[in-house]
Amino acid sequence: MKGQYRLDQIIAFLKSYPLATVEQLVEAVDASPATIRRDLIKLDEQGVISRSHGGVALRRFVPVQPTTSEKQLRNRLEKQAIARHAASLVQPGNAVVLDAGTTMLELARCLTHLPLRVITVDLHIALFLSAFKQIEVTIVGGRIDDSSQSCIGEHGRRMLRSVWPDIAFMSCNSWSLEAGVTTPTEEKSGLKQDIIGTARRKALLADSSKYGACSLFNVVALQAFDEVITDDGLPGAAQQALMPQPFQLSLVSAR
Repeated sequence: MKGQYRLDQIIAFLKSYPLATVEQLVEAVDASPATIRRDLIKLDEQGVISRSHGGVALRRFVPVQPTTSEKQLRNRLEKQAIARHAASLVQPGNAVVLDAGTTMLELARCLTHLPLRVITVDLHIALFLSAFKQIEVTIVGGRIDDSSQSCIGEHGRRMLRSVWPDIAFMSCNSWSLEAGVTTPTEEKSGLKQDIIGTARRKALLADSSKYGACSLFNVVALQAFDEVITDDGLPGAAQQALMPQPFQLSLVSAR
């Protein structure tokens, strides 16, 4: 019973702290490092946690794509801060590719003062930016995904592979250093690969609440990006693991 109680304590701690080190768990559970390591091996074998050199986290699997309305009010201040930083990377006259999603819509709102050529898969973004005369908007076309109101399928992929944009921005629902960017469907995985595939500069926009989550299909490793933009709510252990990577890690404040 004592062992199970300790496992329950570890799980309870990880529910409050998305990523934790062995040292933090030793202090929280009041057990030796050797005992904690044995417990973590057991939880890993049961599929409860995932372990990395950055620490341990509860295994969070994202089986389906959340709808736009479900995502709209989540972490809104963080998304706005991420979007403002991303907008600073865009220069007048750039050709820009925007992925789908609520963070991307926030980015679109930050770009309305610039003369740009924007290519997007997102219907909401295309309609919004089309109101600004100095922005030329292209939507890639194809079948519409009803959960995200964005284009999917081979038609859009061919379009994306035919352009050479200055910068491409990708969004995601799950990301980590170990798994990279993942998505629930193979179709979305291929489309996202093409969103950044030919861009001269590639940036990932992902708030910290999505870190450590995982879906079935891999898109790309984080090392495929020139810049990863997230908020400063990212756990310290994750920040330390991501800092030495070849991409630029930008931590923005929502305050």
